[in-house]
Amino acid sequence: MRWLARHRLWVLVVTAAVVAVAVSAWMGRHDRTYGAALDPGNPDGDGAQAVARVLDDQGIDVEVVRSADELDAAAADASTTIVVTSAGNLGRSTTSRLLQHQGDADLVVVAPGPELLGQLGIDAFPVTTHPDVPVAAGCTAYDGLAVRVDTAQAYRTEGCFRGTDGVLLAQPRAGLTLLGAPAVLGNDQVLESDNAAVALRLLGERRRLVWYVPSLADLGGADSVSVRSLLPDWIVPGLWLLVVTGAALVAWRGRRLGPLASEPLPVSVKAVETTRNLGRLYRRAGDRQHAAETLRSAARARLAERLRLPHGVPAARLVDDVAARTGRPPGEIDALIGPTAYPPGDDRELAGLAQRLIELDREVSHP
Repeated sequence: MRWLARHRLWVLVVTAAVVAVAVSAWMGRHDRTYGAALDPGNPDGDGAQAVARVLDDQGIDVEVVRSADELDAAAADASTTIVVTSAGNLGRSTTSRLLQHQGDADLVVVAPGPELLGQLGIDAFPVTTHPDVPVAAGCTAYDGLAVRVDTAQAYRTEGCFRGTDGVLLAQPRAGLTLLGAPAVLGNDQVLESDNAAVALRLLGERRRLVWYVPSLADLGGADSVSVRSLLPDWIVPGLWLLVVTGAALVAWRGRRLGPLASEPLPVSVKAVETTRNLGRLYRRAGDRQHAAETLRSAARARLAERLRLPHGVPAARLVDDVAARTGRPPGEIDALIGPTAYPPGDDRELAGLAQRLIELDREVSHP
């Protein structure tokens, strides 16, 4: 109790702060803000709350749905426009459900990617563009208006606001509109040029607007995106053309070079020089085992020739014939020229092996 009386002021301040936070959280539990880009509940610069509120003030019935189930529950008829932002969250299943639910409603998709365009049945590839000046409408529906954005996607289809790379507002078929300039709806750039008028005319044409913000939670395993789906259609034929061209180049160069032909050396090299150079290489590499095997192989060939034995005679027969010719034990001969003879341990042993092989050759030549 003494501690409480001594720190009564701090206890009251902490209690008041906790109560204030709790009351604020309770009162604002139904007033959520959403952080997704172009979300009608997002008041930040990349949100679209300003356009949504102006449409509501103009008498447009704006209904925001954030899941595929909520979209299915929303009415869609000839008096309805469905606008889809965060289109990158759509998958095959949710796109199919969207198209089935569209009915007679107008569908506006904001900044669709290549995969979504294919699912919508549009044979076009978006091109990222950076307009330096306002882009005029160039069509009757938005006559006299122009949009100004920093970045946009252009489509090579029919539509309005045509730039050097295509249109920013594409209308590939009746009931479907592609908005490649999402910043027209954004809080930051809605007041640039005629962006606000374009946004209100696009989304406020009908009495009711269903604002669909897809959720990734609606996607299933079959909605996975492959690398192939992100590539343009010409990439596969281009790769096949590259492979065929490479194969033709290889065949052409191969036929041009012709078959291999042996040519004499421009100079003659003495055998003794070749032997010495090989010996220097072996010595530098320290490969005594290979050098010893080379000496034994040459000795076996000379001994077989001395004894008039056939080429490729077995080593065991050669050892026996050499032992019989020289009178030495077969084991001693096998230690000199046998295929399982031990390799020399150092250069001195290698030199001694060479000397003993020379002596054995002399004994076979002059028994």
